Amino acid sequence: MENHWSDEGARELIDHFSDVSETLALRVYTSRLIGAEADLVLHGGGNTSAKARLKNLFGDEIDVLHIKGSGWDLASIEPAGLPAVSLEPLLRLRTLDQLEDETMMFELRRALLDPAAPNPSVETLLHAFLPHRFIDHSHADAVLALTNQPDGEARCRSLFGDRVGWVPYVMPGLALAKRAAEIYEKAPGVEGLILEKHGLFTFGDDAKTSYERHIQIVSRAEQVIQEATENRRPLDARPVVAAREWQEIAPIVRGALAETGEEGTGSFRRFILAHRSSDLISHFAAAGARTQHLAEAPPITPDHVIRTKGSYLFVERPPYANLEAFTELLRQGVAEYRQAYRAYFERNRGQRELKPLDSTPRVVILPGIGIFAAGDSAKAANVAADIAEHSIRTKLAAEALGSYEGLPESDIFDMEYWSLEQAKLGKRAPAPLVGQVALVTGAAGAIGEGVVRSLIGAGAHVVGLDLDEARLTAVAERLSAAGLDGKAFVPLASDITDEEAVDEAFTRAVEHFGGIDIVVANAGVAMAGALDKLLLEEFDRAIDVNLRGTFLTLRAALHHMKRQGTGGSIVLLSTKNVFAPGAEFGAYSSTKAGAHQLAKIAALEGAPSGVRVNMINADAVFGDAANRSGLWAQVGPARAKARGLAPDELEDFYRNRNLLRVRVRAEDVGSAVLFFATQQTPTTGAALPVDGGLPDAFPR
Repeated sequence: MENHWSDEGARELIDHFSDVSETLALRVYTSRLIGAEADLVLHGGGNTSAKARLKNLFGDEIDVLHIKGSGWDLASIEPAGLPAVSLEPLLRLRTLDQLEDETMMFELRRALLDPAAPNPSVETLLHAFLPHRFIDHSHADAVLALTNQPDGEARCRSLFGDRVGWVPYVMPGLALAKRAAEIYEKAPGVEGLILEKHGLFTFGDDAKTSYERHIQIVSRAEQVIQEATENRRPLDARPVVAAREWQEIAPIVRGALAETGEEGTGSFRRFILAHRSSDLISHFAAAGARTQHLAEAPPITPDHVIRTKGSYLFVERPPYANLEAFTELLRQGVAEYRQAYRAYFERNRGQRELKPLDSTPRVVILPGIGIFAAGDSAKAANVAADIAEHSIRTKLAAEALGSYEGLPESDIFDMEYWSLEQAKLGKRAPAPLVGQVALVTGAAGAIGEGVVRSLIGAGAHVVGLDLDEARLTAVAERLSAAGLDGKAFVPLASDITDEEAVDEAFTRAVEHFGGIDIVVANAGVAMAGALDKLLLEEFDRAIDVNLRGTFLTLRAALHHMKRQGTGGSIVLLSTKNVFAPGAEFGAYSSTKAGAHQLAKIAALEGAPSGVRVNMINADAVFGDAANRSGLWAQVGPARAKARGLAPDELEDFYRNRNLLRVRVRAEDVGSAVLFFATQQTPTTGAALPVDGGLPDAFPR
């Protein structure tokens, strides 16, 4: 591992953070160096600290500990992410024989100099009890490959000698902090501590020393692994050819992982998927019984359990050529995994009043395909995938050195159900569309943007299609500016009249998120003009977009949803013109009526697979200043002329003609889409007016 310390870089950061102490600025600098190495820490893992002196409210200098705060990532940490806690009350806690976890966190918060600061790390006491000014802690893959062995302690002592101390596994908290301090005090000359199946601590009186000791120890472990794995692979694996692209497999995996909701409702809890593949993963997945053993083995460090569960689901001989047989085998594997998880819960909870977590596997290993990781969001799925990828590499390294061995399942269970670890995931009630994927056509338009905003606001991940790439980019920028999850929206320039483009767009949605649950067919064009004056190419254009485009969208949606096997919701943005057509608007009215009829047929054909298809009949959505309706910009002047109005009178005309005298907004259409997408009622084949009330357009 390369040493990235730079005197110049350190000085630049000290100058940049001139409003904090040099100690804290250097703590930020080396924390970022460690956080930038995925082989050391992943996604908020690891922690660092620095001891300093600060003045309190009364001007008295006191000893403090700057410690990484909850929610901060070392790679991007700022001074605010290393809140100061008063050291003296923390040191007094060492006199206690035991300390409840919640009480410990209360005491840590009480010691904060700034009560608004984030919670200090659960390993704060370990940092406090060691005397060093700077302390670095990581979950280095190479060190874990050494410690996760039946003879891990002997291996580490043989490799590092008296340079490091060995701390047998103890759950984080007071007990671990006291044990680590005692071991250090028996050998005060050590440069670091290796915690069994947990990670590495190094320390020093300055930031550079602590950091460089960390890099040196990890590099030595990496060297041993490299020597053991050079020119060979540790498992007896035979390459597997999948005969299918992973994009074909992903929706089946996603469907198998979905949890069935209340019986009779057709609802599911779904997950976003992330796919990974590499030569190393392919080797790992192709070793049969040995892969099974390692997939079921405990994680390389116990805190991974909240992201990936304790074991992975491995399918040894998937019949990819027969998708029906593969689907059945995979669903059987998921069912057996869930049954095994429930047994694991009952074995380990003892007399504790615990509510079981969900039993769905978070990592699926498929020979010839790679790994799929599941999460409630794209971020969570990618975190699980990153952890799984590093875990596979570490387990293979351990096998090359000897034999991989994780912690006993009782220790993994204690970590999984530890209240302080669960707190990292948050306890907010999930949004109604969490884990679901939507595809919206015409996403750059006024209605399209309103629909996208509503779906993302309800927790969905959205792929937005539009022919106008510039407008689509502008929508993405407005979503980010509004504080909506930018990573939950994927803009994709696409032409829905092109068969290959539509199929490719659905494939891209699978690549990003694993499958599709909601499709909103919104794209459309309007052609104004009397029939005797309408040009054929204008009528053909309306057919291409409004009818052909809707057909291609519905066809692809039904194909993907049936393959996924968890139903779904298709919503067609129809129009009031289906029921109440207007003169000199024949191309639009007739082609939208045809699309409306196609949606009814899709409702008939999708119902046996649990796919609901509904229509929304909106009227006169003009958009707002940020995104004016392109449709009305195109046909507005002609519609105004047909009604004997000035163009600037048109919007008021449409508002005043409906019963409620209201302006129909894009967000109103978005709310209607949400009604169907969240399956508030067992409804399919319905048409919902969003028009303020137009008697001549009442569905009948």
